[in-house]
Amino acid sequence: MLKVHIGSFGYNDRDILKNIFFEVAKGEHLALMGESGSGKSTLLKIIYGMLHVEDGSIFWGDQQALGPNFNLVPGEPYMKYLAQDFDLMPYITVEENIGQFLSVFERETHRKRIDELLALIEMEAFAKTKVQQLSGGQQQRVALARVLAQEPEILLLDEPFGHIDNFKRNALRRKLFPYLKEKGITVLTASHDPNDVLPYAERTIVLEKGEIIANQKTRKLYKNPPNHYTASLFGEVSEVPIKLLKSYAKIERSVLVYPHEFKVSSTSGVRAEVQHSFFRGEHYLNEGRADDGTLLYFNTPKKQTKGQFVFLNISLKTINKRLQVEQTAST
Repeated sequence: MLKVHIGSFGYNDRDILKNIFFEVAKGEHLALMGESGSGKSTLLKIIYGMLHVEDGSIFWGDQQALGPNFNLVPGEPYMKYLAQDFDLMPYITVEENIGQFLSVFERETHRKRIDELLALIEMEAFAKTKVQQLSGGQQQRVALARVLAQEPEILLLDEPFGHIDNFKRNALRRKLFPYLKEKGITVLTASHDPNDVLPYAERTIVLEKGEIIANQKTRKLYKNPPNHYTASLFGEVSEVPIKLLKSYAKIERSVLVYPHEFKVSSTSGVRAEVQHSFFRGEHYLNEGRADDGTLLYFNTPKKQTKGQFVFLNISLKTINKRLQVEQTAST
Protein backbone atom coordinates (compact mmCIF):
# COMPACT_ATOMS: atom_id res chain seq x y z
CA MET A 1 0.00 0.00 0.00
CA LEU A 2 1.20 3.51 -0.87
CA LYS A 3 0.87 5.90 2.07
CA VAL A 4 1.23 9.63 1.41
CA HIS A 5 1.42 12.03 4.35
CA ILE A 6 2.36 15.63 3.58
CA GLY A 7 1.66 18.24 6.22
CA SER A 8 2.92 21.06 4.02
CA PHE A 9 5.25 21.74 1.11
CA GLY A 10 6.10 24.98 -0.60
CA TYR A 11 8.62 27.42 -1.99
CA ASN A 12 9.65 30.83 -0.64
CA ASP A 13 7.26 30.68 2.31
CA ARG A 14 4.32 29.90 0.01
CA ASP A 15 2.48 26.61 0.50
CA ILE A 16 1.98 24.57 -2.68
CA LEU A 17 0.51 21.55 -0.86
CA LYS A 18 -0.95 21.20 2.62
CA ASN A 19 -2.82 18.55 4.59
CA ILE A 20 -2.30 15.86 1.96
CA PHE A 21 -3.06 12.48 3.50
CA PHE A 22 -4.21 9.44 1.51
CA GLU A 23 -3.45 5.78 0.80
CA VAL A 24 -3.53 3.76 -2.41
CA ALA A 25 -4.03 -0.01 -2.42
CA LYS A 26 -1.72 -2.24 -4.43
CA GLY A 27 -3.03 -2.48 -7.99
CA GLU A 28 -5.47 0.42 -7.56
CA HIS A 29 -5.79 3.18 -10.16
CA LEU A 30 -6.11 6.59 -8.50
CA ALA A 31 -6.76 9.78 -10.47
CA LEU A 32 -5.62 13.23 -9.38
CA MET A 33 -7.78 16.05 -10.76
CA GLY A 34 -7.71 19.80 -10.32
CA GLU A 35 -7.17 23.01 -12.23
CA SER A 36 -3.69 24.10 -13.35
CA GLY A 37 -1.66 25.14 -10.32
CA SER A 38 -3.65 22.98 -7.90
CA GLY A 39 -0.56 20.91 -7.03
CA LYS A 40 -1.02 17.69 -9.04
CA SER A 41 2.41 17.66 -10.70
CA THR A 42 4.17 18.75 -7.50
CA LEU A 43 2.50 15.91 -5.61
CA LEU A 44 3.69 13.32 -8.14
CA LYS A 45 7.23 14.71 -8.01
CA ILE A 46 7.26 14.41 -4.22
CA ILE A 47 5.98 10.84 -4.33
CA TYR A 48 8.61 9.89 -6.91
CA GLY A 49 11.41 11.52 -4.93
CA MET A 50 12.29 14.51 -7.12
CA LEU A 51 11.39 17.01 -4.40
CA HIS A 52 12.36 16.87 -0.73
CA VAL A 53 9.61 17.30 1.82
CA GLU A 54 10.41 18.11 5.45
CA ASP A 55 6.90 17.87 6.83
CA GLY A 56 5.74 14.48 5.61
CA SER A 57 6.62 10.98 4.45
CA ILE A 58 5.97 8.57 1.58
CA PHE A 59 5.83 4.81 2.21
CA TRP A 60 5.32 1.85 -0.12
CA GLY A 61 4.50 -0.90 2.34
CA ASP A 62 7.34 -0.80 4.86
CA GLN A 63 9.74 0.96 2.47
CA GLN A 64 10.12 4.71 2.82
CA ALA A 65 10.53 6.62 -0.45
CA LEU A 66 13.32 9.13 0.10
CA GLY A 67 13.79 12.40 -1.73
CA PRO A 68 16.81 14.01 -3.43
CA ASN A 69 18.46 14.78 -0.08
CA PHE A 70 19.04 11.05 0.30
CA ASN A 71 19.24 9.71 -3.28
CA LEU A 72 21.86 10.92 -5.72
CA VAL A 73 19.58 9.82 -8.57
CA PRO A 74 15.91 10.72 -7.85
CA GLY A 75 13.35 7.97 -7.69
CA GLU A 76 12.94 4.50 -6.24
CA PRO A 77 13.64 1.28 -8.19
CA TYR A 78 10.04 0.04 -7.82
CA MET A 79 8.53 3.31 -9.07
CA LYS A 80 8.46 5.05 -12.48
CA TYR A 81 7.36 8.57 -13.36
CA LEU A 82 6.17 9.82 -16.75
CA ALA A 83 6.64 13.58 -16.74
CA GLN A 84 5.19 16.12 -19.16
CA ASP A 85 8.69 16.57 -20.62
CA PHE A 86 9.65 13.22 -22.07
CA ASP A 87 13.42 13.14 -21.40
CA LEU A 88 14.18 10.88 -24.38
CA MET A 89 17.50 10.37 -26.19
CA PRO A 90 16.79 12.15 -29.52
CA TYR A 91 19.66 10.74 -31.60
CA ILE A 92 18.96 7.04 -31.10
CA THR A 93 16.04 4.94 -32.31
CA VAL A 94 12.71 4.21 -30.65
CA GLU A 95 13.66 0.63 -29.81
CA GLU A 96 17.03 1.75 -28.44
CA ASN A 97 15.33 4.27 -26.16
CA ILE A 98 13.13 1.51 -24.76
CA GLY A 99 15.95 -1.04 -24.57
CA GLN A 100 18.13 1.32 -22.50
CA PHE A 101 15.82 0.78 -19.55
CA LEU A 102 15.88 -3.00 -19.64
CA SER A 103 18.10 -4.98 -17.31
CA VAL A 104 21.57 -5.85 -18.64
CA PHE A 105 21.20 -9.22 -16.92
CA GLU A 106 18.23 -10.26 -19.06
CA ARG A 107 19.46 -9.51 -22.56
CA GLU A 108 17.98 -12.70 -23.98
CA THR A 109 14.45 -11.37 -23.31
CA HIS A 110 15.06 -7.80 -24.52
CA ARG A 111 13.73 -8.31 -28.03
CA LYS A 112 10.49 -9.87 -26.81
CA ARG A 113 9.91 -7.12 -24.25
CA ILE A 114 10.66 -4.32 -26.73
CA ASP A 115 8.26 -5.84 -29.27
CA GLU A 116 5.55 -6.16 -26.60
CA LEU A 117 5.87 -2.49 -25.64
CA LEU A 118 6.01 -1.31 -29.25
CA ALA A 119 2.73 -3.15 -29.85
CA LEU A 120 1.20 -1.60 -26.73
CA ILE A 121 1.94 1.94 -27.93
CA GLU A 122 1.26 1.03 -31.58
CA MET A 123 4.73 2.11 -32.75
CA GLU A 124 6.01 -1.11 -34.38
CA ALA A 125 6.55 0.66 -37.71
CA PHE A 126 8.80 3.26 -36.04
CA ALA A 127 11.12 0.88 -34.18
CA LYS A 128 14.17 1.91 -36.26
CA THR A 129 13.24 5.62 -36.40
CA LYS A 130 15.31 8.14 -34.47
CA VAL A 131 13.31 9.93 -31.79
CA GLN A 132 14.17 13.39 -33.13
CA GLN A 133 12.18 12.54 -36.28
CA LEU A 134 8.98 11.80 -34.35
CA SER A 135 6.05 14.08 -33.58
CA GLY A 136 5.37 15.22 -30.02
CA GLY A 137 2.58 12.67 -29.62
CA GLN A 138 4.78 9.83 -30.89
CA GLN A 139 7.53 10.87 -28.48
CA GLN A 140 5.06 10.78 -25.61
CA ARG A 141 4.13 7.21 -26.52
CA VAL A 142 7.81 6.20 -26.59
CA ALA A 143 8.32 7.83 -23.18
CA LEU A 144 5.40 5.77 -21.87
CA ALA A 145 6.89 2.53 -23.21
CA ARG A 146 10.23 3.42 -21.64
CA VAL A 147 8.86 3.86 -18.11
CA LEU A 148 7.05 0.53 -18.49
CA ALA A 149 10.18 -1.32 -19.68
CA GLN A 150 11.01 -2.86 -16.30
CA GLU A 151 7.37 -3.17 -15.22
CA PRO A 152 7.28 -0.95 -12.10
CA GLU A 153 5.18 -1.63 -9.04
CA ILE A 154 3.98 1.99 -9.03
CA LEU A 155 3.47 4.14 -12.12
CA LEU A 156 3.02 7.90 -11.87
CA LEU A 157 1.51 9.52 -14.97
CA ASP A 158 1.42 13.30 -15.40
CA GLU A 159 -0.99 14.23 -18.23
CA PRO A 160 0.05 11.06 -20.08
CA PHE A 161 -1.87 11.72 -23.31
CA GLY A 162 -1.62 15.50 -23.56
CA HIS A 163 0.39 15.55 -26.82
CA ILE A 164 -1.36 12.65 -28.54
CA ASP A 165 -4.12 13.19 -31.09
CA ASN A 166 -7.65 12.12 -30.15
CA PHE A 167 -7.77 9.04 -32.37
CA LYS A 168 -4.56 7.54 -30.99
CA ARG A 169 -5.31 8.79 -27.49
CA ASN A 170 -8.57 6.88 -27.25
CA ALA A 171 -7.03 3.67 -28.61
CA LEU A 172 -4.02 3.95 -26.29
CA ARG A 173 -6.19 4.47 -23.22
CA ARG A 174 -8.21 1.35 -24.05
CA LYS A 175 -5.02 -0.71 -24.36
CA LEU A 176 -2.87 0.82 -21.63
CA PHE A 177 -5.11 0.94 -18.56
CA PRO A 178 -6.44 -2.65 -18.84
CA TYR A 179 -2.81 -3.75 -19.41
CA LEU A 180 -1.70 -2.02 -16.19
CA LYS A 181 -4.63 -3.50 -14.29
CA GLU A 182 -3.82 -6.99 -15.57
CA LYS A 183 -0.20 -6.58 -14.44
CA GLY A 184 -1.29 -5.41 -10.97
CA ILE A 185 0.57 -2.11 -11.29
CA THR A 186 -0.51 0.66 -8.93
CA VAL A 187 -1.28 3.78 -10.99
CA LEU A 188 -1.60 7.46 -10.11
CA THR A 189 -2.77 9.57 -13.05
CA ALA A 190 -2.79 13.37 -12.90
CA SER A 191 -5.08 14.68 -15.63
CA HIS A 192 -7.40 17.50 -16.70
CA ASP A 193 -9.27 15.17 -19.03
CA PRO A 194 -12.27 13.29 -17.60
CA ASN A 195 -11.85 10.72 -20.40
CA ASP A 196 -8.60 9.66 -18.69
CA VAL A 197 -10.46 9.25 -15.42
CA LEU A 198 -14.12 8.20 -15.64
CA PRO A 199 -13.73 4.86 -17.47
CA TYR A 200 -10.50 3.74 -15.78
CA ALA A 201 -9.77 5.18 -12.32
CA GLU A 202 -11.44 3.41 -9.40
CA ARG A 203 -10.96 6.43 -7.14
CA THR A 204 -10.37 10.14 -7.67
CA ILE A 205 -8.77 12.79 -5.49
CA VAL A 206 -9.60 16.42 -6.27
CA LEU A 207 -7.06 19.13 -5.43
CA GLU A 208 -7.88 22.81 -5.08
CA LYS A 209 -5.20 25.33 -4.12
CA GLY A 210 -2.98 22.54 -2.86
CA GLU A 211 -5.53 20.83 -0.62
CA ILE A 212 -7.66 17.71 -1.02
CA ILE A 213 -11.32 18.69 -1.25
CA ALA A 214 -12.67 15.31 -2.40
CA ASN A 215 -11.48 11.70 -2.21
CA GLN A 216 -14.08 9.20 -3.37
CA LYS A 217 -14.87 6.37 -5.73
CA THR A 218 -14.82 7.93 -9.20
CA ARG A 219 -18.38 7.05 -10.20
CA LYS A 220 -19.81 8.24 -6.90
CA LEU A 221 -17.88 11.50 -7.15
CA TYR A 222 -19.14 12.14 -10.66
CA LYS A 223 -22.76 11.31 -9.89
CA ASN A 224 -22.87 13.39 -6.69
CA PRO A 225 -20.13 16.04 -6.71
CA PRO A 226 -19.74 17.94 -3.41
CA ASN A 227 -19.25 21.36 -5.05
CA HIS A 228 -19.27 23.24 -8.35
CA TYR A 229 -15.47 23.11 -8.71
CA THR A 230 -15.42 19.31 -8.55
CA ALA A 231 -18.34 18.91 -10.94
CA SER A 232 -16.79 21.32 -13.46
CA LEU A 233 -13.71 19.08 -13.77
CA PHE A 234 -15.97 16.50 -15.46
CA GLY A 235 -17.50 18.97 -17.92
CA GLU A 236 -20.17 21.68 -18.10
CA VAL A 237 -22.38 22.00 -15.04
CA SER A 238 -25.14 24.39 -13.94
CA GLU A 239 -25.62 25.68 -10.40
CA VAL A 240 -29.36 26.10 -10.12
CA PRO A 241 -30.87 28.12 -7.23
CA ILE A 242 -33.58 26.07 -5.57
CA LYS A 243 -35.83 29.14 -5.44
CA LEU A 244 -36.31 28.69 -9.17
CA LEU A 245 -38.07 25.42 -8.45
CA LYS A 246 -41.55 25.99 -7.03
CA SER A 247 -41.72 22.99 -4.69
CA TYR A 248 -38.48 24.13 -3.01
CA ALA A 249 -39.19 27.85 -3.02
CA LYS A 250 -38.48 28.29 0.71
CA ILE A 251 -35.02 26.71 0.62
CA GLU A 252 -32.16 29.13 -0.08
CA ARG A 253 -29.77 26.66 -1.70
CA SER A 254 -28.66 25.53 -5.12
CA VAL A 255 -28.15 22.18 -6.80
CA LEU A 256 -25.54 21.10 -9.34
CA VAL A 257 -27.00 19.77 -12.57
CA TYR A 258 -25.18 18.23 -15.53
CA PRO A 259 -26.53 19.05 -19.02
CA HIS A 260 -27.96 15.55 -19.56
CA GLU A 261 -29.97 15.77 -16.31
CA PHE A 262 -32.22 18.57 -17.56
CA LYS A 263 -35.48 17.57 -19.24
CA VAL A 264 -36.76 20.09 -21.76
CA SER A 265 -40.45 21.01 -21.77
CA SER A 266 -42.44 23.46 -23.85
CA THR A 267 -44.89 24.34 -21.08
CA SER A 268 -43.48 24.23 -17.52
CA GLY A 269 -40.26 24.35 -15.53
CA VAL A 270 -37.40 26.83 -15.22
CA ARG A 271 -37.68 29.24 -18.14
CA ALA A 272 -34.45 29.87 -20.04
CA GLU A 273 -33.59 31.90 -23.10
CA VAL A 274 -31.23 30.08 -25.48
CA GLN A 275 -27.92 31.89 -25.96
CA HIS A 276 -25.94 29.34 -27.97
CA SER A 277 -26.39 25.81 -29.34
CA PHE A 278 -23.25 23.74 -29.97
CA PHE A 279 -23.18 20.55 -32.05
CA ARG A 280 -21.65 17.66 -30.05
CA GLY A 281 -22.23 14.77 -32.45
CA GLU A 282 -25.11 12.77 -30.97
CA HIS A 283 -26.64 15.87 -29.34
CA TYR A 284 -26.45 19.65 -28.99
CA LEU A 285 -25.07 21.35 -25.88
CA ASN A 286 -27.07 24.51 -25.24
CA GLU A 287 -26.29 27.54 -23.16
CA GLY A 288 -29.33 29.31 -21.78
CA ARG A 289 -30.05 32.06 -19.29
CA ALA A 290 -32.84 31.86 -16.72
CA ASP A 291 -35.03 34.87 -15.90
CA ASP A 292 -32.92 35.62 -12.80
CA GLY A 293 -29.69 35.59 -14.88
CA THR A 294 -28.53 32.09 -13.93
CA LEU A 295 -26.54 30.44 -16.75
CA LEU A 296 -27.79 26.93 -17.56
CA TYR A 297 -26.31 24.19 -19.76
CA PHE A 298 -28.62 21.53 -21.18
CA ASN A 299 -28.63 18.91 -23.93
CA THR A 300 -31.15 18.55 -26.73
CA PRO A 301 -31.33 16.17 -29.71
CA LYS A 302 -31.86 19.09 -32.09
CA LYS A 303 -30.30 22.51 -32.51
CA GLN A 304 -32.01 25.30 -30.55
CA THR A 305 -32.53 28.79 -31.97
CA LYS A 306 -30.86 31.72 -30.28
CA GLY A 307 -33.45 33.83 -28.44
CA GLN A 308 -36.08 31.12 -28.13
CA PHE A 309 -37.44 30.19 -24.71
CA VAL A 310 -37.49 26.65 -23.29
CA PHE A 311 -38.55 25.22 -19.94
CA LEU A 312 -36.12 22.99 -18.01
CA ASN A 313 -37.02 20.42 -15.36
CA ILE A 314 -34.91 18.46 -12.89
CA SER A 315 -36.12 15.27 -11.25
CA LEU A 316 -36.89 15.41 -7.51
CA LYS A 317 -34.60 12.40 -7.09
CA THR A 318 -31.65 14.38 -8.46
CA ILE A 319 -32.51 17.39 -6.30
CA ASN A 320 -32.79 15.35 -3.10
CA LYS A 321 -29.59 13.47 -3.79
CA ARG A 322 -27.58 16.64 -4.44
CA LEU A 323 -28.99 18.35 -1.35
CA GLN A 324 -27.97 15.35 0.76
CA VAL A 325 -24.42 15.52 -0.65
CA GLU A 326 -24.28 19.25 0.05
CA GLN A 327 -25.46 18.68 3.63
CA THR A 328 -22.87 15.91 4.17
CA ALA A 329 -20.06 18.07 2.73
CA SER A 330 -20.96 21.03 4.96
CA THR A 331 -21.18 18.78 8.02
